[in-house]
Amino acid sequence: MSGFPHRMRKTVAKIKVEDVLLCYVNGISRWIGTLKVVGETFTSSEPIWSGAEYPERLHVEPIIILELETAIPAVELKGDMKLFETLKNPAQWSIYFRRSPSAISSEDANIVIAALEDAQQSPKFRPIPPSKLKLLLGTDGPGGVTEPTIEADEESPSEPDSTEDVVGTEHTEIQWRLLKLGSDMGMKVWAPKPDRNRVWNGHKPGEVSGILDDLPLQFDQNTMRTIQNIDVLWLQSQGHTIVGAFEIESSTSIYSGLLRLSDLVAMQPNLQIPLYIVAPDERREKVFREILRPTFDRREPPLRDYCQYIAFTSLREGYEHTVGMAKFLKPSFIETLAEPCEVLETA
Repeated sequence: MSGFPHRMRKTVAKIKVEDVLLCYVNGISRWIGTLKVVGETFTSSEPIWSGAEYPERLHVEPIIILELETAIPAVELKGDMKLFETLKNPAQWSIYFRRSPSAISSEDANIVIAALEDAQQSPKFRPIPPSKLKLLLGTDGPGGVTEPTIEADEESPSEPDSTEDVVGTEHTEIQWRLLKLGSDMGMKVWAPKPDRNRVWNGHKPGEVSGILDDLPLQFDQNTMRTIQNIDVLWLQSQGHTIVGAFEIESSTSIYSGLLRLSDLVAMQPNLQIPLYIVAPDERREKVFREILRPTFDRREPPLRDYCQYIAFTSLREGYEHTVGMAKFLKPSFIETLAEPCEVLETA
């Protein structure tokens, strides 16, 4: 059972059977699961939750339920969800999710669902600060959580100014290797500015020779927003033409990386940009399954026709083999490390 305040009755009435509810935990700002609506909306004052009545109700069935410590911080998906670009005050994004229920686009919903599916298959433990855990314990409501006051800039960080690798050393390692390989080949390279101060083995992406301070202003504003968030770009030495776009998915949602690459092609259909998803070897089949989603496979041509997969081990081995000789290679060398995203055989 899910319940909502009476003031939200008009919004709740729009929810239909088979709709999916995305579950968000106030106080720790994390996505924790999904519920499928299995019955029509109704109003009831029958006591269920001690904290409040929540009379506007729905019968639901769980699809995905994570633990609090493995739930996904909303800020991890902030760069992928278009919702954050449309809010009047981006610094107060959590207010939108607290005003439950709130509708989001199917595109943004799919990003959250894909991330939750990844977290269910490969849980990542994220400790909850004791102060927030204390706030959650002992409260009661439809989700067992009250609505605490939001601090002015809660969880809306700007570019990191420390050398802490908040994404994870493996992501930063692969990002640095791709940037260094492109630079050694004589290309200009790009990485999102928030990533540049992260550290792997004493190396920072932002210190790679040839990294651009700004991208060439040859695209419209929407395209620029997409391009700036791609993990690694290789550009011709003049810095005006993209010759490779790479999304690194070590533990985050593969769907969101594919969506960013797909958006790039959709916004610039006349550009022939080689696209790559770079992921651990054990996520290979996950990449292939995700690229077969209707969002990507019903494109013309399908995304799998021009987006290839590179395994972490292949990239590491290829990088080591090019040390000292990369300046003699062309960008097409990366093709020797990639494999097509073939359709998976089914039993």
